Amino acid sequence: MHKMIKTRIFLPLLFLLASCTAIQTNLSAVGSNLSALTGPPQKVSHKTSQPIRHDARLAVLWIGHASALIQIDDKFILTDPVFTNTVGQFSKRLVAPGIDPENLPMLDAVLVSHLHIDHFSPYSLDMIKTRIRQLVMPQGGFVYLPNFAFSASELKTNETLDIGDLKITAVPVIHNGWRYGLDNSWMKTSYTGYIIDYHGIRVFFSGDTAYDAELFQEMGKRYPGIDLALLPVAPVHPREYSKVRHTDPAEAIQIMIDSGARCMIPIHYGTFPESLDQPGEALKLLQQEKTRLGLSDSQVIPLEIGEQKVLIFQPGI
Repeated sequence: MHKMIKTRIFLPLLFLLASCTAIQTNLSAVGSNLSALTGPPQKVSHKTSQPIRHDARLAVLWIGHASALIQIDDKFILTDPVFTNTVGQFSKRLVAPGIDPENLPMLDAVLVSHLHIDHFSPYSLDMIKTRIRQLVMPQGGFVYLPNFAFSASELKTNETLDIGDLKITAVPVIHNGWRYGLDNSWMKTSYTGYIIDYHGIRVFFSGDTAYDAELFQEMGKRYPGIDLALLPVAPVHPREYSKVRHTDPAEAIQIMIDSGARCMIPIHYGTFPESLDQPGEALKLLQQEKTRLGLSDSQVIPLEIGEQKVLIFQPGI
């Protein structure tokens, strides 16, 4: 494959700076246990080798970070796949992926939200290339996509790709599209969220985003009846840096409310070091906000890495 990154010193540093997870990371982000930084990733207690649920109309398996396997009836959609033990050869994975790549089903669509190294991993795509039927990227993403045999499409904001009856629509979010930082001046459109529609079920995957009430209220009007939103809840700190590009737990819940989504699954925490966040901090803040607003367990649904949740069962089950 051409354009794969080979440089071992300079580019990893650029990757580190470009990562959502690595900005200002310090040892407090993983506690005092240095093995979290030097040893192998923690093993996953919930791990399946058979992710296909015949009893489900809508199910989600959280693989870790922004990687999730979504099942809608007979269709399988994978978001921001990252299976490597590091991102940018520097930021280390703390918890192993929730499923091994070889156990994935055939993937009707693989969605890449943006080009940061903790969301777009060509090495991970190479691991699953025989399972990908269609890759979907934001506008400009092909610049960094190696040559693969599977079909790939770029989507502009509000553009829809029809994959049979499965519809993937790129929707506006607030983030940035560069990969290395140095390419910020020309990679201005390479980030997106996605609305996934199939057989009357609608899922919103935001990728990374900051919060904007008007934006997500308008999304709820344009795409009513969202059954599930996959929303990022970290990094929380430093808030003055993160607020313009990342939602915290309270803001993620507010996106669920603004968009009219029936429920949310939090993502983008607990997999890689998240800036200055303490271990478990994002999840704790999420639960506090859920309690403060009087929301139910069926509305805010945190999963363990590797855990699979059926949200809508097949009729009669």
